Amino acid sequence: MAKKKQTSDPNYKVIAENRRARFDYAIEDDIECGIVLEGSEVKALRGNGTNIADSYAAVEDGELWLVNSYIPPYAQAKVFKHEERRRRKLLVSRKELSDLWNLTQRKGMTLVPLVIYFNHRGRAKIKLGIAKGKKLHDKRETQAKRDWGRQKQRLLKDAR
Repeated sequence: MAKKKQTSDPNYKVIAENRRARFDYAIEDDIECGIVLEGSEVKALRGNGTNIADSYAAVEDGELWLVNSYIPPYAQAKVFKHEERRRRKLLVSRKELSDLWNLTQRKGMTLVPLVIYFNHRGRAKIKLGIAKGKKLHDKRETQAKRDWGRQKQRLLKDAR
């Protein structure tokens, strides 16, 4: 059966993307997780302004948590407002949780949020990257490869 394209689905919507993560970390694998949200947080996510650039995920006491993510306050929520930078529980299976715990115990491995989005069913999901931090020389190497790729495209374009 053919897989549905997510971009053509009207419910699929990217809310926040951590573009800096791919520069600062070498992403080895990624995993999709659900997020436990309060009522006004869902509406606030739909309004944009969410930031996951400074956040990270951690396995603590047998649970997976998203720490330091920012969801702006929802203006129409008068009584049931949410904390903007609270810790949010992430939903994964027991096997995935144990795998994540084992991976993060290795030297230099961490869980970095890559993107928050609404899936085709309208549920808020987060994609976590299992990553290893890059050193300064690795970042320079990545920058040099990117610059050479751009230069190569310019040369090919001019040759035509």
